[in-house]
Amino acid sequence: MTKTAQLIIDGKTIELPIVEGTLGDRALDITRLRADTGFITYDPGYVNTGPCKSAITFVDGENGILRYRGYPIEQIADRGSFTETAWLLIFGQLPTRDQLSRFSAGLCAEELLHEDLRHHFEGFPPNGHPMAMLSAIINSLGCYHPDLLEIESRGEFYLAASKIISKVRTIAAFSYRKSMGLPFMYPNPALSYCRNFLHMMFSIPNRPYDPSPEAVRALSLFLTLHADHEQNCSCSTVRMVGSTQANLFASVSSGICALWGRLHGGANAGVVEMLEHIRDGESSPREVLEMVKQKKFRLMGFGHRIYKNFDPRAKILKRAAHDLLLKLGKLDELMDIAMELEQLALADPYFVERKLYPNVDFYSGIILRALNIPVQMFPVMFAIGRMPGWIAHWYEEHLETTKIHRPRQVYTGQVLRDYVPIDER
Repeated sequence: MTKTAQLIIDGKTIELPIVEGTLGDRALDITRLRADTGFITYDPGYVNTGPCKSAITFVDGENGILRYRGYPIEQIADRGSFTETAWLLIFGQLPTRDQLSRFSAGLCAEELLHEDLRHHFEGFPPNGHPMAMLSAIINSLGCYHPDLLEIESRGEFYLAASKIISKVRTIAAFSYRKSMGLPFMYPNPALSYCRNFLHMMFSIPNRPYDPSPEAVRALSLFLTLHADHEQNCSCSTVRMVGSTQANLFASVSSGICALWGRLHGGANAGVVEMLEHIRDGESSPREVLEMVKQKKFRLMGFGHRIYKNFDPRAKILKRAAHDLLLKLGKLDELMDIAMELEQLALADPYFVERKLYPNVDFYSGIILRALNIPVQMFPVMFAIGRMPGWIAHWYEEHLETTKIHRPRQVYTGQVLRDYVPIDER
């Protein structure tokens, strides 16, 4: 028998079915609420609204748990690679050796862009933001693959997903080179996914860039930890756009636009700016925390909408950032400042009581700096990592629902007014 909850409105009792997830998540099914009562729910920011059922990613914010398809993020980060994680998220299972080999070969085969797409970059000014280029050109890809605008089979989906995951690196690297006034470097099919991206970013004619194994591993880890995070703003955007039956290219392009925001994919750049503010002597770590408590300063990289405990990704990235700097023999005073700021915050009851712990953005910027990735590319790196998650969610939406997303509102405007001719206003 289906469990229900009772809602009493104006003396009338309404039965609301209870929906239960596999790990204890519970929700009230309100699909008939407006039809039966005339009421809707009011939930600014959708903080208590579940628009879908999903089997992709599980987040337990109270206990600091993150799992991809049931696998703990700690195990994936320690043992897996980004391409393996992409397969897992998109297709639901860890790949066999043969599947991973064919998937990697497919990514190599799809890494080139149609030459006409190079002209799209010429339409942007020299200082154009790489996120604008990334969004526009990912969307334009659909024009060059019209056979994949209507996906009707698993094979077509596989091909579209492979194209996007492969080409997003090339587009991202070309966007960076355009913004720097540098010649484009074509991908090298002999290189692995992450090594190839670093080659396209930093090689120059007749002098190929050869990153260290530690740098390649750190980039793979960064992308893996950003690959999905349940129904966040950009993921929800992709699912909402996809619910209109928009094609996969347009849908993930919308996710890039949502990710661009300073409170989402741009947050790690905000962390670096805050740490530089401290490094340059404008304020000490203690002074920053005091200004935060007085609501005169926004503390970037602390706290999370979901996590009320440590963000498990932050723990992994903190250790990875420290190890990477040691192995590369680099000194980054921002790392020292970040660790001091974290230590002071976690010893202060104000931050502990409000559960303001470091999140994934706090140390990710340190890793990107160590890889010589400029700040304007930080959200682009986030987008490359998040692409498998967006694709997985788009396909889940594509397979399981035919309802277009259409939130309601509580109208608070004028009641009724008569139109006044312009000469009488």
